[in-house]
Amino acid sequence: MRLLVTKSISLSFKERLLQQGYSVFDIPLIEIKPIPFELKEVNQNVIFTSQNAVRILLKKQQPSHGLLEDKKFFCVGEKVKSILKKNDQKVIKMAQNASELAHYLLKNHKNEQFSFFCGTRRMDDLELIFAQNEMKLTIIPIYDTLLTPKKIKLDVDGIVFYSPSAVESFFIKNKWPKNAYGFCIGNTTANILKKHTEQFYVASQPKESSLLVKLKQHFSAYA
Repeated sequence: MRLLVTKSISLSFKERLLQQGYSVFDIPLIEIKPIPFELKEVNQNVIFTSQNAVRILLKKQQPSHGLLEDKKFFCVGEKVKSILKKNDQKVIKMAQNASELAHYLLKNHKNEQFSFFCGTRRMDDLELIFAQNEMKLTIIPIYDTLLTPKKIKLDVDGIVFYSPSAVESFFIKNKWPKNAYGFCIGNTTANILKKHTEQFYVASQPKESSLLVKLKQHFSAYA
Protein backbone atom coordinates (compact mmCIF):
# COMPACT_ATOMS: atom_id res chain seq x y z
CA MET A 1 0.00 0.00 0.00
CA ARG A 2 1.26 3.45 -0.94
CA LEU A 3 1.04 6.23 1.64
CA LEU A 4 1.41 9.97 1.22
CA VAL A 5 2.39 11.65 4.51
CA THR A 6 1.91 15.42 4.38
CA LYS A 7 4.86 16.32 6.61
CA SER A 8 8.45 15.24 7.16
CA ILE A 9 8.26 12.31 9.56
CA SER A 10 10.92 10.90 11.84
CA LEU A 11 13.15 8.13 10.56
CA SER A 12 11.88 5.85 13.32
CA PHE A 13 8.22 6.29 12.32
CA LYS A 14 9.05 5.85 8.64
CA GLU A 15 10.86 2.61 9.46
CA ARG A 16 7.82 1.37 11.39
CA LEU A 17 5.64 2.05 8.35
CA LEU A 18 8.09 0.32 6.01
CA GLN A 19 8.27 -2.69 8.31
CA GLN A 20 4.50 -3.05 8.05
CA GLY A 21 4.71 -3.14 4.27
CA TYR A 22 3.82 0.42 3.28
CA SER A 23 5.54 2.43 0.57
CA VAL A 24 5.97 5.88 2.14
CA PHE A 25 6.22 9.26 0.43
CA ASP A 26 6.54 12.15 2.91
CA ILE A 27 5.91 15.46 1.18
CA PRO A 28 5.62 18.48 3.51
CA LEU A 29 2.72 20.77 2.60
CA ILE A 30 3.35 23.42 5.27
CA GLU A 31 6.39 25.29 6.59
CA ILE A 32 6.92 26.56 10.12
CA LYS A 33 8.58 29.99 10.31
CA PRO A 34 9.51 31.53 13.69
CA ILE A 35 8.57 35.19 14.01
CA PRO A 36 10.16 37.86 16.22
CA PHE A 37 8.58 38.28 19.64
CA GLU A 38 9.32 40.10 22.87
CA LEU A 39 9.27 38.08 26.07
CA LYS A 40 9.28 40.46 29.04
CA GLU A 41 6.93 38.62 31.38
CA VAL A 42 5.29 35.19 31.49
CA ASN A 43 2.33 34.23 33.67
CA GLN A 44 2.74 31.46 36.24
CA ASN A 45 0.66 29.13 34.07
CA VAL A 46 1.78 28.39 30.50
CA ILE A 47 -0.22 26.70 27.72
CA PHE A 48 1.13 24.89 24.66
CA THR A 49 -1.01 23.17 22.03
CA SER A 50 1.80 22.78 19.48
CA GLN A 51 5.19 21.04 19.37
CA ASN A 52 6.43 23.88 17.15
CA ALA A 53 5.70 26.48 19.82
CA VAL A 54 7.50 24.46 22.50
CA ARG A 55 10.62 23.92 20.39
CA ILE A 56 10.82 27.55 19.26
CA LEU A 57 10.33 28.97 22.75
CA LEU A 58 12.77 26.60 24.46
CA LYS A 59 15.39 27.33 21.81
CA LYS A 60 14.97 31.08 22.39
CA GLN A 61 15.20 30.59 26.16
CA GLN A 62 18.30 28.36 26.23
CA PRO A 63 20.41 27.65 28.14
CA SER A 64 18.54 28.32 31.40
CA HIS A 65 15.01 28.77 29.97
CA GLY A 66 14.98 32.21 31.65
CA LEU A 67 11.42 33.39 32.22
CA LEU A 68 10.08 29.83 31.99
CA GLU A 69 11.69 28.73 35.24
CA ASP A 70 9.29 27.48 37.93
CA LYS A 71 6.22 27.81 35.72
CA LYS A 72 3.34 25.33 35.56
CA PHE A 73 2.69 23.90 32.12
CA PHE A 74 -0.57 22.73 30.52
CA CYS A 75 -0.43 21.14 27.09
CA VAL A 76 -2.10 19.19 24.30
CA GLY A 77 -0.63 15.90 23.12
CA GLU A 78 1.94 13.34 24.23
CA LYS A 79 4.69 14.81 22.03
CA VAL A 80 4.35 18.27 23.59
CA LYS A 81 4.38 16.76 27.08
CA SER A 82 7.45 14.69 26.26
CA ILE A 83 9.43 17.69 24.98
CA LEU A 84 8.57 19.73 28.06
CA LYS A 85 9.52 16.96 30.48
CA LYS A 86 12.80 16.32 28.67
CA ASN A 87 13.58 19.99 29.29
CA ASP A 88 12.77 19.69 33.01
CA GLN A 89 9.49 21.59 32.82
CA LYS A 90 6.62 20.71 35.17
CA VAL A 91 3.58 19.47 33.23
CA ILE A 92 0.42 19.73 35.35
CA LYS A 93 -2.07 18.49 32.76
CA MET A 94 -1.91 16.97 29.27
CA ALA A 95 -5.15 16.83 27.27
CA GLN A 96 -6.01 15.22 23.93
CA ASN A 97 -7.17 18.48 22.34
CA ALA A 98 -7.49 22.20 23.03
CA SER A 99 -11.17 22.07 23.91
CA GLU A 100 -10.61 19.35 26.51
CA LEU A 101 -7.74 21.33 28.02
CA ALA A 102 -9.79 24.55 28.15
CA HIS A 103 -12.66 22.83 29.97
CA TYR A 104 -10.20 21.33 32.47
CA LEU A 105 -8.71 24.77 33.15
CA LEU A 106 -12.18 26.29 33.48
CA LYS A 107 -13.10 23.71 36.10
CA ASN A 108 -9.83 23.68 38.05
CA HIS A 109 -8.01 27.00 37.48
CA LYS A 110 -10.70 29.52 36.53
CA ASN A 111 -9.31 32.47 38.49
CA GLU A 112 -5.67 32.07 37.45
CA GLN A 113 -3.76 33.81 34.64
CA PHE A 114 -2.28 32.03 31.62
CA SER A 115 0.24 32.67 28.86
CA PHE A 116 -0.52 30.86 25.59
CA PHE A 117 2.39 30.39 23.16
CA CYS A 118 1.10 29.53 19.72
CA GLY A 119 1.18 30.06 15.96
CA THR A 120 -0.58 32.77 13.99
CA ARG A 121 -2.79 30.13 12.29
CA ARG A 122 -4.71 28.12 14.87
CA MET A 123 -8.16 26.91 15.82
CA ASP A 124 -9.87 29.19 18.36
CA ASP A 125 -11.48 26.52 20.60
CA LEU A 126 -9.38 27.33 23.67
CA GLU A 127 -9.57 31.09 23.27
CA LEU A 128 -13.36 31.06 22.90
CA ILE A 129 -13.86 29.11 26.12
CA PHE A 130 -11.53 31.49 27.97
CA ALA A 131 -13.34 34.55 26.56
CA GLN A 132 -16.82 33.19 27.27
CA ASN A 133 -15.88 32.60 30.91
CA GLU A 134 -13.86 35.82 31.38
CA MET A 135 -10.66 33.93 32.13
CA LYS A 136 -7.35 35.76 31.77
CA LEU A 137 -5.28 34.65 28.77
CA THR A 138 -2.23 36.34 27.26
CA ILE A 139 -1.80 35.15 23.66
CA ILE A 140 1.79 35.19 22.36
CA PRO A 141 2.16 34.16 18.69
CA ILE A 142 5.72 32.99 18.03
CA TYR A 143 5.55 31.36 14.59
CA ASP A 144 3.76 31.43 11.25
CA THR A 145 2.43 28.36 9.46
CA LEU A 146 3.03 28.87 5.74
CA LEU A 147 1.07 26.79 3.24
CA THR A 148 3.37 25.19 0.65
CA PRO A 149 0.94 23.42 -1.71
CA LYS A 150 2.26 20.94 -4.26
CA LYS A 151 0.57 19.06 -7.07
CA ILE A 152 0.65 15.39 -6.05
CA LYS A 153 1.09 13.14 -9.07
CA LEU A 154 1.50 9.91 -7.12
CA ASP A 155 -1.14 7.19 -7.13
CA VAL A 156 -1.65 6.52 -3.39
CA ASP A 157 -3.96 4.40 -1.26
CA GLY A 158 -3.77 6.52 1.90
CA ILE A 159 -3.00 10.12 2.87
CA VAL A 160 -1.87 11.00 6.40
CA PHE A 161 -2.59 14.47 7.81
CA TYR A 162 -1.15 15.97 10.99
CA SER A 163 -2.76 19.42 10.93
CA PRO A 164 -5.70 21.41 9.54
CA SER A 165 -3.21 23.61 7.66
CA ALA A 166 -1.82 20.60 5.79
CA VAL A 167 -5.36 19.66 4.73
CA GLU A 168 -5.96 23.20 3.46
CA SER A 169 -2.65 23.16 1.60
CA PHE A 170 -3.37 19.78 -0.04
CA PHE A 171 -6.65 20.94 -1.58
CA ILE A 172 -5.18 24.10 -3.10
CA LYS A 173 -3.65 22.03 -5.91
CA ASN A 174 -5.30 18.62 -5.55
CA LYS A 175 -8.65 16.87 -5.56
CA TRP A 176 -9.37 13.89 -3.35
CA PRO A 177 -8.22 10.64 -5.05
CA LYS A 178 -11.25 8.48 -5.75
CA ASN A 179 -10.09 5.31 -3.98
CA ALA A 180 -7.82 6.80 -1.29
CA TYR A 181 -8.54 7.04 2.44
CA GLY A 182 -7.35 9.75 4.77
CA PHE A 183 -5.85 9.22 8.22
CA CYS A 184 -5.96 12.16 10.65
CA ILE A 185 -3.93 12.61 13.84
CA GLY A 186 -6.89 14.22 15.63
CA ASN A 187 -10.43 15.55 15.42
CA THR A 188 -9.44 19.13 14.63
CA THR A 189 -7.68 17.97 11.49
CA ALA A 190 -10.53 15.59 10.64
CA ASN A 191 -13.09 18.41 10.89
CA ILE A 192 -11.33 20.21 8.04
CA LEU A 193 -10.88 17.07 5.93
CA LYS A 194 -14.56 16.12 6.16
CA LYS A 195 -15.41 19.29 4.21
CA HIS A 196 -13.83 17.51 1.23
CA THR A 197 -14.38 13.76 1.73
CA GLU A 198 -16.03 11.23 4.02
CA GLN A 199 -13.29 8.68 3.24
CA PHE A 200 -11.11 9.08 6.32
CA TYR A 201 -10.33 7.77 9.80
CA VAL A 202 -9.25 9.57 12.96
CA ALA A 203 -6.64 8.23 15.38
CA SER A 204 -8.20 7.30 18.73
CA GLN A 205 -5.46 9.37 20.40
CA PRO A 206 -3.36 12.14 18.81
CA LYS A 207 -0.17 10.10 18.44
CA GLU A 208 1.55 8.11 15.71
CA SER A 209 1.04 4.72 17.35
CA SER A 210 -2.72 5.32 17.12
CA LEU A 211 -2.35 6.28 13.47
CA LEU A 212 -0.61 2.97 12.88
CA VAL A 213 -3.56 1.12 14.41
CA LYS A 214 -6.03 2.85 12.07
CA LEU A 215 -3.82 2.14 9.05
CA LYS A 216 -3.59 -1.53 9.97
CA GLN A 217 -7.33 -1.82 10.62
CA HIS A 218 -8.16 -0.36 7.22
CA PHE A 219 -5.56 -2.00 5.01
CA SER A 220 -5.74 -5.45 6.62
CA ALA A 221 -8.90 -5.95 4.59
CA TYR A 222 -6.80 -5.70 1.42
CA ALA A 223 -3.99 -8.01 2.55
